[in-house]
Amino acid sequence: MPPKIYNKTNFHKHTFCIFQEVELDVLKDLKLHYKSKSGSSYYFVEGGVYRYSNHWGRAANCKWRLISNNTNKDRTKIGYANWSDFYQDNDFEKLYFIEVDYISQSAHFNHYQNEKCSNDKILRTSTETSKLLKQIRILLEETSWAKHLKEESIAVLRQEIIEQLITTNKSFQEIKRDYL
Repeated sequence: MPPKIYNKTNFHKHTFCIFQEVELDVLKDLKLHYKSKSGSSYYFVEGGVYRYSNHWGRAANCKWRLISNNTNKDRTKIGYANWSDFYQDNDFEKLYFIEVDYISQSAHFNHYQNEKCSNDKILRTSTETSKLLKQIRILLEETSWAKHLKEESIAVLRQEIIEQLITTNKSFQEIKRDYL
């Protein structure tokens, strides 16, 4: 089945999208097309949508993430996404994989239709992905979980365990047993 085509009439219905932050002056010549009850403003252009909002992540029935350029310290930010950046979302299909950036010590989920998806990634439902992300963030932020494990470098151990979590269906407990 071909991927669904999104536009200004359906982009807000059960979708996943990653917006890129843009500067405020982008909106100066654009017409506001819609303002949501939660205060987000939407500006439609031929190729996509600008969203001016103080909340990202869960937006109604959608999962929208903003990749920040870190120049705007304000909580309210403007994100842009092409219509082709929107993907279907639901709670029962295995649509998501996890990406980890060990340099910034962060983990995020992404949609399988995104070009970043490789064959070594395990796809999971949104609920499974959420649970695993919580576990990975604990592994990235804390060290108490490694107290009784055999490995000299916690950074190496952390990466080995996380890579197994995102490329297999093994639980943390199953993986941890290999390091006792």
